[in-house]
Amino acid sequence: MSKTSAPERPVTTRKPTIAEFRAVAHPEGLLDRRSGEHWAGRWYMRRISSRVTRHLINAPVTPNQLTWLMMVAGVLGGAALLLPGIGGAVLAALLIQVYLGLDCVDGELARWRKQTSTTGVYLDRVGHYLSEACLLVGGGLRAADLFQHDGSRNWLWAFLGTVAALGAILIKAETDLVDVARIRRGLTAVEDSASVPRSSGVARARKLASMLKFHRLIGGVEASLVLLAAGIADLAHGDLFFTRLAVAVLAGIAVLQTVLHLLSIVLSSRLR
Repeated sequence: MSKTSAPERPVTTRKPTIAEFRAVAHPEGLLDRRSGEHWAGRWYMRRISSRVTRHLINAPVTPNQLTWLMMVAGVLGGAALLLPGIGGAVLAALLIQVYLGLDCVDGELARWRKQTSTTGVYLDRVGHYLSEACLLVGGGLRAADLFQHDGSRNWLWAFLGTVAALGAILIKAETDLVDVARIRRGLTAVEDSASVPRSSGVARARKLASMLKFHRLIGGVEASLVLLAAGIADLAHGDLFFTRLAVAVLAGIAVLQTVLHLLSIVLSSRLR
């Protein structure tokens, strides 16, 4: 959502066609944003969400209320991982898809009604922080096997899930704090072109990491699918080996990406 406020679009009883709605709700460049649009949004969710949002244009619900609902879906996705068996992993993955859909719907409704706001942007960011952290913590608690009959717990896995969650939050904070630092110095928000590191060696390493896309695995959608795949493998294997492996890998990626992302920012032109 945009960071500026605007008057509401006049209410009309006629629903726009899909083409009319998308012309407003999906402005030019929305699906091409380098860091703003999730791959799942480009591949399928925007096609689904626009058909849902089109029917909400006159509904008694605000974009910010939908953002709060997005947060609830994300937190419940993490909580679902505490349920035993494959059902918990399936439910978590489904709830994260709902979370992603609502993340699209709130912005589309705001753009159509011209109700975009700074509050909406803030709540959206908090929702991403909270939901993705809850999912990764939930994965760690699932790996700790809370439902053992003998009452024993392996809290190492819960710790690793928390490390993964902290890394996911720090990576987002590192990005957001760039604009905080610039604005406090009286500068404008950073442009995408400034993200290229000044060092050619770091630039090549960043390009390689971007091609491998391993860093995406700690995102909410990706992590939920990884944990679902691990849960299916565990079902065949008869224990939590694959879930624990997934949590360890996600924690390792989070720690590595937190350091690399920080270096990428400091060695680029984003803080200049």
